[in-house]
Amino acid sequence: MEERLVKVGITHGDINGIGYEVILKTLSDTRIAELCTPVIYGSSKIAAYHRKVLELPAVNLSIIAQAEDAGVNRVNIINCVDDETKVELCQSTTAAGEAAYLALEAAVTDLKRGAVDVLVTAPINKHNIQNEQFHFPGHTEYLEQCFGGLGKKALMILMKDNLRVALVTGHIPLAQVASKITVEDIVSKLRIFNQSLRQDFGIMRPRIAVLSLNPHAGDAGLLGKEEEEIIIPAIQEAEKKGVMSFGPYAADGFFGSQVYDKFDGVLAMYHDQGLAPFKTLAMDDGVNYTAGLSIVRTSPAHGTAYDIAGQNVASEESFRQALYAALDIYRNRIRYREATANPLRKQYFDKGGDNEKLDLTKEECERYADTGEPLDKAGAYGIQETDFVANYDGSFDNVMGLPTETLAKLL
Repeated sequence: MEERLVKVGITHGDINGIGYEVILKTLSDTRIAELCTPVIYGSSKIAAYHRKVLELPAVNLSIIAQAEDAGVNRVNIINCVDDETKVELCQSTTAAGEAAYLALEAAVTDLKRGAVDVLVTAPINKHNIQNEQFHFPGHTEYLEQCFGGLGKKALMILMKDNLRVALVTGHIPLAQVASKITVEDIVSKLRIFNQSLRQDFGIMRPRIAVLSLNPHAGDAGLLGKEEEEIIIPAIQEAEKKGVMSFGPYAADGFFGSQVYDKFDGVLAMYHDQGLAPFKTLAMDDGVNYTAGLSIVRTSPAHGTAYDIAGQNVASEESFRQALYAALDIYRNRIRYREATANPLRKQYFDKGGDNEKLDLTKEECERYADTGEPLDKAGAYGIQETDFVANYDGSFDNVMGLPTETLAKLL
């Protein structure tokens, strides 16, 4: 049976910024409509205005009344904004905020009823979009209210390739950060992050680095006690719940020496601690993903960029990667649900007769522990893909023994 194309809802964001520019540039590649079925929530008239001003190649937009009418191999658009809405490039206006909200509301309504499969949002202005219905610091908090429920919390993840940065605290003043960080909140974010890495990215045993709050990780309490009193206990508590997290690491040295390459995810304590280094490394093609919810939503890692709006100089790469990420995550979730729907009962075997020993020196054990391989597994299961062993006999998935990290400490 032919696989159905994923239907992607796209909101136009702030109409005075670069939203339409990156959307139209991305969708001008006809191969995109072969990968998915795009449905823009916005205005065909405003889209045409941007295309004309920017002198972009023509993108044939198929105007539809509802998402169910979206045609394959076409770029579809639903008009949900008044045709007379005024575009004032580079300006923050009330009309632009209203247009951004109307598009978002329409897309979320369709996402709730399954008319579209995923959501990709162009940047909004967090100030002019505020109204009686939208009183949130950004997309993440709004979507948490719409799709949270039953204890589900959203988690902002900034991602590029294997670098994934999540935040304990989000859009709050820096002066409030320390008071908002608790053991319970860190553990909650670690568990959401861990589950997302499993179901959304296909990493079955993720390793998460936790950053410190204070400089030099508090210097044993000299520069602050949050590490000893909150962050370390949270890491220990998360371990009891099956989350492999490590730290706390001082952010400057962690990013400066590229330690992030050894981990599947990084949990930062506050917004700029995580996003400043991330955007330095991945500003042009980074992606913002809202994890922890029942739906898939991504966006480019940049903002409205009023300063370059209307100049045809904005890069669409971040938006393109956001679209690709939404498709990948949607399919990963399907695979995860299929793989975990009917788990087999665990089988246990008596390995008492197996007295084969691996003769490693203390230095070899320590060298292996430093490779970054999973440290919670024993014997051949954890060591099979390193250069320490040429081959082994038997099944590696039922080896018994001490984790190598523990063994190295005991020697």
